[in-house]
Amino acid sequence: METTAPYADLDPNAVLDALEAVGLRGDGRLLALNSYENRVFQVWLEDGAVVVAKFYRPGRWPDAAILEEHAFTLELAEREIPVVAPLIIHDATLHAFRAHRFAVYPRRGGRVPELSDAATLEWMGRFIGRIHAVGALAPFAHRPTLDIAGFGEAPRDFLLAGGWLPADLVEVYRGVIGQALAGVRRGFERAGDVAQLRLHGDCHVGNVLWTDDGPHFVDFDDSRMGPAVQDLWMLLSGERAERMYQLAEVLAGYEDFRDFDPRELHLIEPLRTLRLVHYAAWLARRWDDPAFPAAFPWFHTQRYWQDHILALREQIAAMDEPPLWPA
Repeated sequence: METTAPYADLDPNAVLDALEAVGLRGDGRLLALNSYENRVFQVWLEDGAVVVAKFYRPGRWPDAAILEEHAFTLELAEREIPVVAPLIIHDATLHAFRAHRFAVYPRRGGRVPELSDAATLEWMGRFIGRIHAVGALAPFAHRPTLDIAGFGEAPRDFLLAGGWLPADLVEVYRGVIGQALAGVRRGFERAGDVAQLRLHGDCHVGNVLWTDDGPHFVDFDDSRMGPAVQDLWMLLSGERAERMYQLAEVLAGYEDFRDFDPRELHLIEPLRTLRLVHYAAWLARRWDDPAFPAAFPWFHTQRYWQDHILALREQIAAMDEPPLWPA
């Protein structure tokens, strides 16, 4: 857990001072945006421009990993793939002010994509296919790989060692998480040795801005190596038949730019399971950040852990079903 509040000294004046240190003078107006892992602010400048300043959580990523994320988004932007890449200021994208590291981005507007629309799903698929075509050209050297150890076993161990579960649910959780991770391993075994590439990593609709010109992705903070399907499965929702239909539309666009290995369909439910496990530990790891108890008051309650265990049981059953297949 955090031992001190990581952003205690990041008040509005500090944000404006940080930007002024790189030559961007604010007019005094700023707006805190919805972000918990990092702190993100929309800032109005004296010259009339509006930028977004992202202050990285201390200790989460080394500089090399942040710079690798920046380089990836800049590489995508250079190929005219509409992602929101950091601004290059004084020949740098990563800046330091006091104890904080930050980057500055152009402001981009947009709305949440309508994923019930077939044309939107196919458009999203084409966009992700273009990202992956670039992501497959070279690996990350400093960012991690999405794997069972990092997203399943380490979070499980952290939760059990830290006493986060109610005492009467510890052994229940221990048994259920054991079954769940066994199911994850079987899914990975069925998929076999699939390709690993640079991913967005957290490809949900909250990280997509939609305009009349189509989608563009923001927030590559979770970018890492992993299978292509990681950037696809979070676009699917509803009953099985609905998800099969959505998958078909997404892949129709995706394969305009990159072939999709159907073996990766075995990974959809295992990856969903890993996300559930990782999310619970993420909340626990951040609980000493005052923003987390305020935003997630239901966490660390008896009801939360009961529901979490139920969700894992549902995933155990889902992983035993045949994989989704495009309808």
